Amino acid sequence: MGLLVSLISGFASGETAAAMRRARTAAVIYVLATLAALCGLGFLVGAAYIWAAARYGSLAAALGFGAGFLVIAGLILLIHRLMSGASARREARRRNADMKMIGITAALAVLPTLLKGKAGLGLILGPAAALVAYAIYRENVKPDDPDEGERR
Repeated sequence: MGLLVSLISGFASGETAAAMRRARTAAVIYVLATLAALCGLGFLVGAAYIWAAARYGSLAAALGFGAGFLVIAGLILLIHRLMSGASARREARRRNADMKMIGITAALAVLPTLLKGKAGLGLILGPAAALVAYAIYRENVKPDDPDEGERR
């Protein structure tokens, strides 16, 4: 309730509008600073090209800069691919954990209803017995010998 009152009083006092103005101003400032930095970087690349062209010739400088930028692009794509693969695996693990939690929550929500009826206990004990039997089976089955396939 206190959070709701805080939000309403924030709207009423105009604090929210002031915060939005500050955020908009900061965004504009960051965009302008980024544009200036990109222009500066462009002039630095141009100066490096002029220096390399004077020292090694314009064709060699152009080939060197072209190859250098292609290598940089390749490295960026390689790093992105590696990072996105790790991110996708992390997301899949998180999704699996979330789905398990949803399943457990749903099962716990339905459990009292199932226990009220006479058939409900059978609905619970049947799958539970199957899970116990499967766990016993998995424990007693010996794993395949990985060296066995090489001997044949």
